[in-house]
Amino acid sequence: MNTEIQNYNDSQTAEDKKICDLLSAEINAFLHEAESKIWHRHPVWFLEGNPVAGYSKLKDSVRLLFWSGQTFEESGLHNEGSFKAAEKRYTNVDQINIDDLKRWLEKARTIQWDYKNIVKRKGVLIRLK
Repeated sequence: MNTEIQNYNDSQTAEDKKICDLLSAEINAFLHEAESKIWHRHPVWFLEGNPVAGYSKLKDSVRLLFWSGQTFEESGLHNEGSFKAAEKRYTNVDQINIDDLKRWLEKARTIQWDYKNIVKRKGVLIRLK
């Protein structure tokens, strides 16, 4: 695992660390071809330079974020922001459904919007896959 991400996980409370450790292990295993790093102070996984999945500690939960998640057509994810991102929030590691997570990660691999070039395109997203 990326040592920066492990340090991020280790800095969380005991329950949040369990959530972060499980999420990072599953994302690493499923998106084995992805580059992972701390980006804007949070763990994020990239495919060909494009952010696809990540998580962050919020005040009351850990948020799992999929940059193209609004186009996954998944009732378990909630829209986040004004672009195409969707999220799922966890307060306990037992809330994580591994089957859902793997399905969402597969969609993160196959459904992508071009966030890598969003600044160059002045906020306009185009679909890559």
